[in-house]
This record gives sequence, structure tokens and C-alpha cells, in this order.
Amino acid sequence: MTDPQTPDDLDRWIAEAAESLGLDPADVPIDTVLDLARRVAHGVARPAAPVTTFLLGLAVGAGRPDDLATLADRIGTLAEERGVTNASPTG
Repeated sequence: MTDPQTPDDLDRWIAEAAESLGLDPADVPIDTVLDLARRVAHGVARPAAPVTTFLLGLAVGAGRPDDLATLADRIGTLAEERGVTNASPTG
């Protein structure tokens, strides 16, 4: 049995993956990306989370004029609104 993953494991992975992609690990907004993934997973579907974070990366890489946090919040709000719209009625 392996030990549970820790925040240090995530930090080491981000550093390793970023370096292999020629990126500075300090430029990776981990909290923003994880928050977006959580909002999408709960508002839309779990499989939508990694795809949506990839879409966010594409938008930023394409030079969208908004900053990453603004774009992430916009798409996170969209996901949450969708979750409310698709929620089953209670009672």
C-alpha cells in the first residue's frame, strides 16, 4: 500500500512537469486551476473538469485579453449556474 499523496507530492509533480514543458513552476496557478476543476466537477460532471482546465490553458495560450483568474472565474460561474439549472427538484 502506498502512502497518501501530500501537497508536497503535487508541488514536486508541478515542478517536474513544468520543467519538462519549458515552463516556470512559479507561473502555475495551482489554486486557481484546482478551484476551477472543483467547480466544474460539481456543476457539470467530473470528466468535464480536466477538459475545462485544458480549455482554460488554450484560451490563455491564445492570448486572450483577460487574465487567467478572470477567465477561470467566468467559466467556473458558468459551470455552477449549469449545476443549479440541471439540479433535480427536491421534495
